[in-house]
Amino acid sequence: MLHDFAYLDHVCDELGVHLIVDDGFEYHKEADWLISAEVRPIDKLNVEKYRASSHGSSRSTSASGMSLNEKLDKIRSPKLENQRETAIILSAVEDTLREQKHSETPTAYFAALLALLGEAVTPSNGTVNKSLSYSVLYLLNIVIAHVPPAILRSKFFQILTTIAPALRSQDVDAPLLRSSIGCLQLLLVAQDAPAWALPQTQISPRQVIAGLLKLAIDQRPKVRKRAQDAITHVLQHPPPTPSLDHPVADMCAETALKSLSDALAVANANKRKNKDPAQQHHQPGLMHALQLVRTIASASGSWPSKKIEPLCEILMGVSRSNNEYLTTGAFEVFEVMFKGMADQFSSSKLPRLMEAISELKPSQNDSQLLPPWIAVISRGYDVSAQIDPEGTFHKLPELFRTVSEFLSSAAHEIRVSASECLISFLVNCVPESVIAEPSIFDETTLEKLAQLATDLLSVKYQAAWMEVFNVEAAFFEALRWRAVTLARNIITTIGELRASESFNGKKEADVVLGKAIQSMGPEAVLEILPLNLAKSEKGSPGRAWLLPLLRDNVINTNLSHFKSEFVPLSEAMYQRVIDHGESEKTMEVKIFETIVHQTWALFPSYCNLPLDLAPAFDQGFAELLSNLLYSQPELRADICRGLQTLVESNQEILAAEATEQEILLRSRITKATAQTNLDHLATCAGNLLAVLFNVYSQTLPQFRGYILQCINAYLSITKEKELLETFTRVTEMLETALTDTVSQLQAAKQQSKEPKPQQMPPTSHTLMDLIITLSIYLPLPTFVQLFTLTSRILPLTNDPQLQKKAYKLLPRLATSANGSLALRSRNQDLQSLLLSSASTASAPARRDRLLALATTIDHLPPSDLHFIPSVLSEAVIATKEVNEKARTAAFDVLVLMGRKMSEGGTIEQAKIPHMDAAAPMVKANLEEFFTMVSAGLVGETPHMVSASITALTRILYEFHGQLERNAVEDLVSTLTLFLTSNNREIVRSCLGFTKVIIVSLPTELVQPRLETLIPGLLGWSKEHKSRFRTKVKHILERMIRRFGVGEVERWCPEDGKKLVQNIRKTKERKKRRKAEGAGEEGNEEEEGKTARKGRFESEYDEAVYGSGDDEDSDAGSSDDDPTPRSKCGHSRKDGVSGKGTYITELSDDEPLDLLSRNALSHISTSKPVQFKTHSKRKAQVDLDGKLVFGEANGKSIAGADDWDAMAVDSKEEPGDGTLEGGIGAYVEAIRGRDAVQRGRGGRLKFSNKRHRDVDEMEVDEEKVAVGRREKSGRGAFGKGIIRGAERGRGGGRGKGERGGRGGRDGRDGGVKKRFDPKMQRKGLGVQKVRDGRVGKLRGKRG
Repeated sequence: MLHDFAYLDHVCDELGVHLIVDDGFEYHKEADWLISAEVRPIDKLNVEKYRASSHGSSRSTSASGMSLNEKLDKIRSPKLENQRETAIILSAVEDTLREQKHSETPTAYFAALLALLGEAVTPSNGTVNKSLSYSVLYLLNIVIAHVPPAILRSKFFQILTTIAPALRSQDVDAPLLRSSIGCLQLLLVAQDAPAWALPQTQISPRQVIAGLLKLAIDQRPKVRKRAQDAITHVLQHPPPTPSLDHPVADMCAETALKSLSDALAVANANKRKNKDPAQQHHQPGLMHALQLVRTIASASGSWPSKKIEPLCEILMGVSRSNNEYLTTGAFEVFEVMFKGMADQFSSSKLPRLMEAISELKPSQNDSQLLPPWIAVISRGYDVSAQIDPEGTFHKLPELFRTVSEFLSSAAHEIRVSASECLISFLVNCVPESVIAEPSIFDETTLEKLAQLATDLLSVKYQAAWMEVFNVEAAFFEALRWRAVTLARNIITTIGELRASESFNGKKEADVVLGKAIQSMGPEAVLEILPLNLAKSEKGSPGRAWLLPLLRDNVINTNLSHFKSEFVPLSEAMYQRVIDHGESEKTMEVKIFETIVHQTWALFPSYCNLPLDLAPAFDQGFAELLSNLLYSQPELRADICRGLQTLVESNQEILAAEATEQEILLRSRITKATAQTNLDHLATCAGNLLAVLFNVYSQTLPQFRGYILQCINAYLSITKEKELLETFTRVTEMLETALTDTVSQLQAAKQQSKEPKPQQMPPTSHTLMDLIITLSIYLPLPTFVQLFTLTSRILPLTNDPQLQKKAYKLLPRLATSANGSLALRSRNQDLQSLLLSSASTASAPARRDRLLALATTIDHLPPSDLHFIPSVLSEAVIATKEVNEKARTAAFDVLVLMGRKMSEGGTIEQAKIPHMDAAAPMVKANLEEFFTMVSAGLVGETPHMVSASITALTRILYEFHGQLERNAVEDLVSTLTLFLTSNNREIVRSCLGFTKVIIVSLPTELVQPRLETLIPGLLGWSKEHKSRFRTKVKHILERMIRRFGVGEVERWCPEDGKKLVQNIRKTKERKKRRKAEGAGEEGNEEEEGKTARKGRFESEYDEAVYGSGDDEDSDAGSSDDDPTPRSKCGHSRKDGVSGKGTYITELSDDEPLDLLSRNALSHISTSKPVQFKTHSKRKAQVDLDGKLVFGEANGKSIAGADDWDAMAVDSKEEPGDGTLEGGIGAYVEAIRGRDAVQRGRGGRLKFSNKRHRDVDEMEVDEEKVAVGRREKSGRGAFGKGIIRGAERGRGGGRGKGERGGRGGRDGRDGGVKKRFDPKMQRKGLGVQKVRDGRVGKLRGKRG
């Protein structure tokens, strides 16, 4: 309690605001607050010292204001410049409080800040000091939450009159408003019922609410959101009154409703005036009003009852809008209202709301308003079903009839909405109590629903049958087994439609029939739609198409139906197959075999929770299944899956956590019935296991999996006595088989060195599989015999597969409680066994041995930690295994060892093999484990050293966070020295270690090592074997990504900086091309109108002159660039060719039709290769007008506009326009090597062969020189090597901007045309297509 208190006032000097303290006070008993009686100024505070520092002197924090001080601590140390002024104000207030010797309580802060706010605002003229007001209101918003509510109630007038002037300013800013709204929110929450009863005309809480409602539709989004949040908070915290609603809820609803109505009227008026669709969609006022309505509806628990009808009418009018956002907003309001009425307090408003919505039913063909109305009706009755399930269910027939009428509409949207509404009714409005125990009234309602569902399949709704089928499927799901007597007509109608060949909805009909099979059961469905397969009668079509439906949908039905219906069908069909004999199978016989297989494919489905398992699964049926397992191998998979499902489905019921009522409704089977079923199956388990064991031994290994799973299922329910007898019998057989294994293997090797794929494995392998399966169900006394048998098999080196199976036994035992107990109790024996069998372990058994070691270590007691160093070397060496699974197992063992060592304990080194008996005991920890693994670094062979580095890499990655910093530094220093090794195997492991430390270790630990790491890595950057160069580059990329290019280049030697530069340029090139690619995609439509952005004006120039690197990339690419490049100079990885898509058009006048089926054949991600085609053209004449045959230099002689000016003249060239040339052309065409010849039968034959001597010609001396320069690749743009100049294949490999292109007869023309720019452009940028026309390549260039 304070006995003296002073108001505080602190402002900046330039504002002339002073801190004043009062001598006389009045004491307010209720709030423990001191109110000033008279005010007089005292000494000014110089606040410049606070501007120099964002916080003042030390502060004392009281226990009562701990949470407040936590908030103020964030302000005392501002991180942003705009928070500095607030920190200054807070510092001044706190220092003044301490100078006046007042406690820093929330009340003291509040009083001081309120006084400062009064100084910052002048009520007379409305002047507001914005910077000071913002800081004070920001602090006040934080402090007011911790002020006692009694103070806020008693001094409401004084507080409001101090805050209100800041809100009345015409140019008030959004930050100031948000802080003020926060203060008003907490002030309103503290008010009691009498305060809320004051009229709005007075200074009261209602007046504040009116102001907040205006701000809730403000144009500024943050202000609007803050005001809406404040209204929500106030309405959710009403004062203690008998009413359920807040006293101001009606006022808020009325104001929001008026705002929405006015906004809708304005929007409709603008819509009539302005026909622009864009302006019609831009209706912010209406959207803001909708948000306010939704806010009030969600905050006040739905909507006031008196205002429901007008609100629904306005919302339906809003839903008519073409603006999808407004429609969505209207639906959200309905959703919020329904959600608020879901509780029992507000549920009384729901009937009135649904009645109001029903009265607003639109026209039946109103495709714009009817779907929203149907959706609202659907959601409303969903909530109604949660409140009053029985009452809503009894209304369902009338609702169903009303909505189903809309299915006859011509509008597809209306039909879809109506079908979804009907589905919602069936899913949500049919209570489970009606299905479990229906009353007479409930049965009448169900009959009405069934009749309405049947009527939907009439011709009236034929246009909506696809939607009707969805409703029918939901009908069967809702009624479940009650549909047996109600839905016969539905099944009949859909079956007739499905059998019609002209019916197009077979897929949808199958879905409905599948749901009917699930709900009614196969027996009821087949009674209506019989298969008619065994005895087909005239007029009774066969329905074999039902068999797949039955297979996928039968569940929880009578197993006796399978015995009575499908077993005789299978026998009849199989008998017809047998009657056919051994002759070649006809199509009819193949159909009979297929029916047999499809029949038994139903067996697993019938075995899924059968209702009559005990009476149906009798001795006779078990014998039938046994005979089929022996005689028909092709049915074994289905029979074994069915037998397995019988056990597992009942076990799932016993393990279910649901209540008995829920289980009964879901499966019609209780837990007691499931236990009875398992007990019945346990009586048959012994005989079934004997049969399964025999079948397993007669089946090839690749087909045994399902049999073993079935055996495992029945072993889980077999009684212990029978288990022991079975185990004893199998063990005796295995011991006998072990003695015969050696002779069997020797005989097999003599017959064939390579085992045949269809050869049965030895008996010992089969018996060992059965023992492994049996092991987890055996009692503890049998484990002695089990371990003895394992110890006998592990030393066998002549049978690796059997040894492998023996190692599998230990991980299998760890999955059971008895097995884990046995592994702990006999752990020392297992250690001795594994250590003694290390020398005899075969390569195929390596992985399983490692898993056995992991199991033993996992169950290792703390006193036997010496086993870890005993087998550590084996695990380390296994990290270099060729088998990936073995390597993974080795890494897992190392990690498990590390975790075991980190748990603590003592290692008796004297018990480690090959250790001195006087070796001291050491403490187990991670550092000691790393020391053990590091011992392999001094191994004699590089293989051992490499394996040790790999092992250290893995465990360092796993445990680097648990090691001491010094230990990690020593390890890193030691292993990085191996980068200087001359052995590639060691260096390869060391590169992996380097990558791990770069990625996982802290930056401050790795960065000092870069001085030695980077030169060591770059020493192997030119080594191509074992992908060293690629690995080094990848590690350097990781370094650059983490430490930056500058830090990496700092420690690079001169000969290694090129690689770093290449990495940097490659990264920059990727970013640049990515940005250019985004720009090209955005401007794809305008690329013909605007100039290309980049270094080239066209794609052709980029293809010819562009390169895959920057202009200054010579320093970083050349020979040190590890990225392979294509002939055109682009990087294969980063080149443009990897980005684009090419479209080969048929012609300029006929663009490619992308909707055509053949469109994909003209689209390619790589540049299409066009072959030279011969096309028809006009007859060519020479200068004298004579007809000329052939071409000169690939161009027509006369009348050619694109005649090559640099073409070389030769009088001896056929068709050159001279008389000799014309005769020569004629003779060449008749007798030349390309002349037409007649083959067998007088058929014309043409020679398309290319000849090497085509390029031989006489040229001028000057042009010979030009040709020589071109031939040598020394063109105008650099040196190029011309490849394919004779064969016409693609051009030179240039080191300059351009190399040479193709040779004569190729895609780029002959040698004489090589300097023709048109011919170069034609060869590079244009492709010839059919009929000689030029096709374009659209897309990005490679």
